[in-house]
Amino acid sequence: MTKNSLPTRRALMGAAAGLSIAFAVTACGGGNPLGAASSGSAGSGGSVVVGSANFPENAILAEIYAGALNAAGVTATTKLNIGAREVYLTALQDGSIDVVPEYTGNLLGYLDTSNTVIDGAGILAALPAKLPTGLSILTAASAEDKDAIVVTAETAAKYNLKSIADLAPVCKDLILAAPSEFSTRPYGLPGLAKLYDCVPKSFVPFSASSEALNLKALLNNEVQIADIFTTSPEITANKLVVLDDPKGLIGAQQVVPLVKTEKVNDAAKTALDAVSKQLTTADLIALRTQVEGASKMDPKAAAAQWLKDKGITK
Repeated sequence: MTKNSLPTRRALMGAAAGLSIAFAVTACGGGNPLGAASSGSAGSGGSVVVGSANFPENAILAEIYAGALNAAGVTATTKLNIGAREVYLTALQDGSIDVVPEYTGNLLGYLDTSNTVIDGAGILAALPAKLPTGLSILTAASAEDKDAIVVTAETAAKYNLKSIADLAPVCKDLILAAPSEFSTRPYGLPGLAKLYDCVPKSFVPFSASSEALNLKALLNNEVQIADIFTTSPEITANKLVVLDDPKGLIGAQQVVPLVKTEKVNDAAKTALDAVSKQLTTADLIALRTQVEGASKMDPKAAAAQWLKDKGITK
């Protein structure tokens, strides 16, 4: 993709093929993510396995949960980068993992495709009845990480874009990049079409673990619209424009522990609640900057520092 030009069909097909290969490498490079746990050794009885989705922030949160659990005397291990929601929910139900960091609005939308609730309190009230048998949510954090429809400052100026609604007249001429599941999720392409009459010229799918590819494509003008998480430090660094969402395409997305109820005892619940009570959106941005920025801190190390800073560990 070259700046100020639209990619040819061949370029798009090449990009798609490259992304498919990148996804396969991401999925397979570390071996089976549901294999051996990555920290410590789970003992019998009260041990808990914390899983994560396949993107950096979720892995950091899983390490925070595991660190807090271990500090509370609950033996905890991690199985990171399991995959998208479809995969880790199955892992929770079959006992491969016991805890996973979730995001309230997307979880409710996945469980109830007809859901129209978008406010934080309403989502939390609706979730318990929609959860599969044997699963439950604990205390939600104030920390929130939402999908955002983002354009460069140049694209915003060119088309006078301030909200997603402004895309309607020009959407057919623009290319959108997003995680692959965006093609079917209610807040993705179906919602854009239904709520905002926005059907992009084409859709370039990325692995959820490769948000950097979305960003690179956007900055190079290979795509003109991208779905990027609001906690990405790159939004401010690159002066990207997050389009307003007046019709509520994307609901509240508070971080919340989703657990296999029978495997999480009172001590574990107390430890995880302590994390949620202190975790903020600013924390998520700072943690992502440490791990994904120039310092490239290991997620486990970043999690350990956060736990110490918050007084959860010594």
